[in-house]
Amino acid sequence: MASKTIEINPVTRVEGHGKVTIQLDDAGNAVSARFHNTQFRGFEKFCEGQVFQEMPNLTARICGICPVSHQLASAKAGDAILGKEPTRPAKLLRELLHMGQFIQSHALHFFHLASPDFLLGFDSDPATRNIIGLIGADPALATEAVKLRSLGQTIIKKLGGKKVHMNAALPGGMTTALSAEDRDYFLKQMDWALADTQLAIKIFKEYVAANESMVNSFAKFPSAYLSLVDKDNNLALYDGNLRLVDSKGVVLEDQFDPSKYLDIIAEYVEDWSYMKFPFYKSLGYPGGIYRAGPLGRLNACTGITTPLANAEFKLYKKLSPNGLVEGSMFFHYARLIEIIYAIEKTREILEDKDVTSTDLQVTSTKYNKHGVGVVEAPRGTLFHDYWVDETGKITGVNLIVATGNNNAAMNRSVYEVAHQYIKNGKVTEGILNRVEAAIRCYDPCLSCSTHALGQMPLHIQLRAPDGQIVQELYS
Repeated sequence: MASKTIEINPVTRVEGHGKVTIQLDDAGNAVSARFHNTQFRGFEKFCEGQVFQEMPNLTARICGICPVSHQLASAKAGDAILGKEPTRPAKLLRELLHMGQFIQSHALHFFHLASPDFLLGFDSDPATRNIIGLIGADPALATEAVKLRSLGQTIIKKLGGKKVHMNAALPGGMTTALSAEDRDYFLKQMDWALADTQLAIKIFKEYVAANESMVNSFAKFPSAYLSLVDKDNNLALYDGNLRLVDSKGVVLEDQFDPSKYLDIIAEYVEDWSYMKFPFYKSLGYPGGIYRAGPLGRLNACTGITTPLANAEFKLYKKLSPNGLVEGSMFFHYARLIEIIYAIEKTREILEDKDVTSTDLQVTSTKYNKHGVGVVEAPRGTLFHDYWVDETGKITGVNLIVATGNNNAAMNRSVYEVAHQYIKNGKVTEGILNRVEAAIRCYDPCLSCSTHALGQMPLHIQLRAPDGQIVQELYS
C-alpha cells in the first residue's frame, strides 16, 4: 500500500477556518498529523498608529464570538497606560460583562458545536450531526440551549448596547451603568440558568459512563497547565496572577505577575501555520507546551469560590489520582463547571449594592509608555500588550490570544486521535470526525489567533472572468 496524505478541509463546528493533514505510512497507519490555521489577519500591525483609547472597540472586532474578552483585556491595558485603577462599580460591571461572555460562549460551544457528537454519535450522518439534527432529536433541549446562550448575550447587550462588538469597557472604566430594573430582571433568571447547566452536566456524565474507556483515552497526553488564579489560587477569570503547573502537578510558576508574561512565555513559528506556538521558556519548545482554557484552569487552580461550582470541581479532581485531568474530552466537563461558576458569580455581582452605581470612569492626562492587560477568555489566557508614545498613540502591539496558547496542544491532540483510530488504511468519515472532535475539545477561535510574527508568505492571484490568472503577487 502506498503512503498518502489525508486532508480535512475545512474543520467543521469551530469558529474560523482551519484544516488538518494526516500522513499515513505504507501500511496505512497515521504517522503524523498537523492542524493548520489557514487565516491571516495581522491585527498587531494595523493597530499601530491608533490612540490607545480606541483599542478596546478596535480589538473587539478581532472576533464576533469573544469580543468581550478582547475589549476587557484591551481596557485593562489602557488602565495601565493611564496609571489609574477603575472604580469598584466599574470593576463589578466589567466582571458582570465577562460572566455574560462566559455563559454565552460556553453554552454556544457545548450545545451547538460539541453536543451533536455526544447526543447523535461520532458516526451519525454528517448531514444531521449538527444543531439542526439536535433540534430534531431533542427540541426541548435545543430550546433551553438557545435560551441559556441568549441570557449571556442579553447581559452583554444591556451593558454595551449590542450583543456583538458592544461599546462597554474603556480605559479607566465603563461607559454604561446598570439599571435597577435590569439588575432585578437578571436576578430572576439565575435559577433556571443553573438548572439548564446542571442538565448539561448530567448529559455529559451519562455519556462518559457509557463510553468510559474512549473518553478517558481520547487525546490524552501529559502537558503543563496555565491559568490566572486569585491570591488563594482559586479560579479567577477577570483578574489575578498567573499559575503554571506541570504534568505531575509540580508548580512551575506561582502567583506570577501577568504583566511580566514575556519573562516566562515565548512563541515559536512553524512555516505551515499562521498561528504561533506559545511555550514555557524554561522548558523550551516543544517541551514547554501547555494547555489553557477550561481544562488548563481547573488543573492549575486549587478551588472555586462559589459553592455549586466548587462542589462539581471536587468531583472533577477525583477523575485523576493527582487531580490533573489529561483527557482532552474533559475540556467539555470543565467548560460546564465554568458556566456554573459564571452564573453563581453573576448572581453575586448583581446582589452587590454598588452594581447600579454611576461612578464608572477615571482618567488621566499623563500616560505610561507601556500597558499590559490580561484576562481569562473562554478559550484560555488572553494577553494584550501595548506600547505608546507621549501622546497616547500606539507604537507597538503584542497579542497572545487564548486559542494560540493551545496551538501546540491541539496539534498533539490531532496526532493522538489519528494515531489511535487510523489503522491499516481504514479511514471512515466517522474516524475523521473524531479527529475534528479533538480540535473541538479546545473550542478554538481561529479568527482571533492569527497574528503573524515576522514575514509570513502570502500568495495573491488576480483572475479574469474566465478564470485565467492575470497577475500573481508573492510576499
